[in-house]
This record gives sequence, structure tokens and C-alpha cells, in this order.
Amino acid sequence: MNNKRERVMAIDVLIAGRLPPNVLPQLKAGFRLHTLPADAAAADVMLAELGPSIRALLTNAAQGAPESLLAALPNLEIISSSGVGTDALNVAIAEARGIHLGTTPGVLTDDVADAGIMLMLAASRRLLPAVRNVREGKWLRDLELSNRVTGKRLGIFGLGQIGQAVARRAAAFDMTIGYHQRTPNPQVPYRYFDSLRELAADSDFLMVIVPGGAATENMINGEILDALGPDGILVNIGRGTTVDEPELIRALQSGRIRAAGLDVLANEPHVPPAMLELDNLVLIPHYASGTTETRLAMGQRVADNLLEYFRDEL
Repeated sequence: MNNKRERVMAIDVLIAGRLPPNVLPQLKAGFRLHTLPADAAAADVMLAELGPSIRALLTNAAQGAPESLLAALPNLEIISSSGVGTDALNVAIAEARGIHLGTTPGVLTDDVADAGIMLMLAASRRLLPAVRNVREGKWLRDLELSNRVTGKRLGIFGLGQIGQAVARRAAAFDMTIGYHQRTPNPQVPYRYFDSLRELAADSDFLMVIVPGGAATENMINGEILDALGPDGILVNIGRGTTVDEPELIRALQSGRIRAAGLDVLANEPHVPPAMLELDNLVLIPHYASGTTETRLAMGQRVADNLLEYFRDEL
């Protein structure tokens, strides 16, 4: 066996999260791939034996890279994660250790923006109760009228790439668009609000598209929901931890806001039982980027992150 092949086979990769189907086939020829067992005891045995040899970690934005896992990988050089979120990746630890971090920015923007519009429409037009009525043979019986989207006011909390993509789509509905984030963006034509509360008070729909983590935890609280008001609708396609879920449930139950559409929850995949009883809540399972096209594009980026990093050794 030649020296180049020996170097390739010396690159050990740990798989510690769900990945798109096109990732591993591209890496099998050049890397030793090890899948972390779901059983904690079996995982500990594997890490005790293989941890020091692992140079790359493959994961995703939801399952992330727990601190305990990183501690078991003393020679880790790169984390390649499927997704754009970094709040579960322990970035501070990775940076302190000089670990390269690769994510999949850009490739999921359009699908997540589409899903934000979908949730906005579904919540406002009472899609799920209408579908249920048809399936149960009720047709229009006991079905309340829905509410218009066209011409309404959309507040976007977090006007990054996805937020701007949502705004472009909302413009087709003749919506008035405002936004809030830490600093205004002089490149966009939308109205900037100095505070989240002011944005909510001026919005018919409030769409949340900010990262998770301590800085945004429970920012959508009772005060913000009350500012949004009884005719307002909340949509979250960012991170579940941004919303105070018990307060949201109370607001939906009491009519303090009209409805909500959520792609994310604070403790996924666990759904608070009270949410399942709400007719004015549309809930999907962190699925906004869940199209074949986007998943394959994300998978390609995950594989490319490794292939580019180890290019000189392949």
C-alpha cells in the first residue's frame, strides 16, 4: 500500500448525528467512519477506545457537539455540521481549542423562507381545522372564518439571509414589512424598530428568525405576546428556545394572540401536551428545510467541508 493511501486511512471520523444520505458515500473511500452508538454505555466504551484517534466530527445543528463529547475527542480538528445553527455546537470550546467549524449556510435559505410563509398562511387561514372538517365529513359545519394575509403588517425579528428572503416573498402579498435586530441594516428598504416590543405592537404577524442560545432565550415572552395582541399571529422558524412556551400556550388558550405557527420547540422532539389540544396552533417537526433538494445540498456541503479541510492528505 502506498504512503498516500496510508495517510488517508489514518483519518478517523466520528458520526454523531443524523446526516443527509449523500454524505457518507462520498467519504467511505478516504476516511475511517465510526458511528457513535445511541446507547450511552456503548458510546462511552467506543470513545474510551477511539476518542484520541478521532480527527473529524460529523453532526447536525440539532444534535450538536456536547461538551462531554468534545472532551472525549482530544485531537479533534474539525466539526462539520448539517445546518446553519451553532448554538448546540459549543463554539467557544471549539474556538479555544482551534477546532475548525464548518456549517451549511445559504443552501437552506429559500426552503426555510418558504416554510415561514407557509406557516403564516396556514395559521391565519385556519388550514388545519379546514382540512380536519373535510376529512371528518363536516365540510363547513362549525368552521370559523379565517383571516386575510394580503396587505397586513409583517414584523421580522432577525433580518439575516432567511429574514430577507421572507421579506421578498411577503412583498408579493403587499405586506408592510418592519424588522428588529441588534443594529439596523442600511441596505434594506424596510422600517427598523428599536425594540422587539415596538415591532410586535406594530405587526399583525411576528416572524422569529434568530439564533438560539442564552442571548435570545425566552425573548418572546408575555410582554411581547401582549404587544402583538389578540389579532396577532406568531411564527417561529428560528429556535424554540427563543419563545417562552408556557406563556405562548396561555396566550393561545386565552386569546391574547390569535394563532401561532411553529417549526421549532425548546425541547425537541418533546411537545408540551397542551400544544396538541390547540386549534389555533400549526406545529411542524423542525421541518422547514426538509426538502430533498435542500437536504442533498446540505449533505454536499458537509462532505465538502471535510474533503476541503483534508485536501492535502487525500
